[in-house]
Amino acid sequence: MIFEPFKNFAATAFQIKYATEPWERRGAGALRRAVFCDEQQIFSGDDRDAIDDVATPIVALSMLGVAADAVVGVVRIHETAPGLWQGSRLAVAADYRKVGALGAALIKLAVASAHGRGATRFIAQVQSQNALLFRRMHWRTLDEIELHGRAHHLMEADLSFYPPFGAPEQGFIALRRAA
Repeated sequence: MIFEPFKNFAATAFQIKYATEPWERRGAGALRRAVFCDEQQIFSGDDRDAIDDVATPIVALSMLGVAADAVVGVVRIHETAPGLWQGSRLAVAADYRKVGALGAALIKLAVASAHGRGATRFIAQVQSQNALLFRRMHWRTLDEIELHGRAHHLMEADLSFYPPFGAPEQGFIALRRAA
């Protein structure tokens, strides 16, 4: 529950980091269910799969002053073969999609942290409506595919634009873009 003076507070800073605390992991799961099950109705009930057993979840946390308040963005990454990493289940809470920085910040930490862990390639299956964001972030389309009944782009990041990042558990701060 939010303390009454802060109920209309709009976060201006977000911590982008690996989910290291149980509440962050629970929040990531709840956000994925809200987006992929309730909103988009891609999955029924839950979107968890076997990849979750090996994937590293990354979260965007809204900041209330200096304290993390809530999980408002999520993505997961995993290594599928030596040097080949994949990102999936990128989601931002509906109330935070207009912030303009969260999806990009999650993508940056996903690719840069995998690069720091030895990635020589990083791919993702991106819903078609999000392909432009990825292209702007130095990704290229390898193929257009259908996944879960929706149009997707199989895309690859240009790792030269994502220097290895060695502190993903602490992450970095992303600021809300000015309107």
